[in-house]
Amino acid sequence: MFASRFSFDGKIVLITGGSRGLGLALARQACARRARVALLARDPNELARACDDLTRLGGVALPVECDLLEPAQIEQAVGRIVDHFGGLDVVINNAGIIEVGPLAHMKRADFEKAMMLHFWAPYHVISEAIPHFRRRGGGRIVNISSIGGKIAVPHMAPYTASKFALAGFSDAIRAELARENIHVTTVTPGMMRTGSQGFAKFKGDHAAEYKRFTASSRLPFASISAERAARKILAACVSARPALVMPMSARIMIMANALFPNLFGRMMKMGNACLPSPAGPGGDESRRGSEIR
Repeated sequence: MFASRFSFDGKIVLITGGSRGLGLALARQACARRARVALLARDPNELARACDDLTRLGGVALPVECDLLEPAQIEQAVGRIVDHFGGLDVVINNAGIIEVGPLAHMKRADFEKAMMLHFWAPYHVISEAIPHFRRRGGGRIVNISSIGGKIAVPHMAPYTASKFALAGFSDAIRAELARENIHVTTVTPGMMRTGSQGFAKFKGDHAAEYKRFTASSRLPFASISAERAARKILAACVSARPALVMPMSARIMIMANALFPNLFGRMMKMGNACLPSPAGPGGDESRRGSEIR
């Protein structure tokens, strides 16, 4: 079966959000396994730097400038990749945004943007990829959700709602696509040490929200490095694992929530009481972590 003999050697891999962080770590390790990678991102300078890095390491990389909020650009990007490499074997939906702050400062536009990037963009990428998978006799889809897609996280309502949507969609299509040798893996990571706090956006008491988020992302027992996460994700892709949850702390939290939902809910309420309170009108402004820092 395709699932048992899969190797990245010579495969064509599309990675959204591949110009930095976890996406770039995935690209490096895929290239080390002799895959050919296409990186999708909005920033042409970041894309150029990432592909130069991969080329220096002996990899084969194609930079594809694409705004994932625009379905037409996704269609064009997938077409360009197939024209350039001659096909498509693996899709890794990794791109994401993080916006942190109290619900009082979150607007409908914040929820819509999160849903567009975390749910609709993977939907469109997968829809464009499936016909190419069928022509090659199978494929792999990796959807990178979050612990926020299994447990509702205070002060991250748009992120959590959209990641729940992605996790549900990913799990829903798995059985249907398996009959066509297209294997879907849902990845549920906890916090990752990728420097994401610099790119995250914050509302409310900006400095306090940034400080709390940064501290939690650096806890060694509750977070995982991008390099280690990338190794686990590619291994799960090779073995066609339906689900990957990491690190152990994330597994424990998800299990506790499933077994003791009322107790866990009360604990989350207590935790929320320790988070920064809503700020004044200025708290509606979204500020990037790098600006706050």
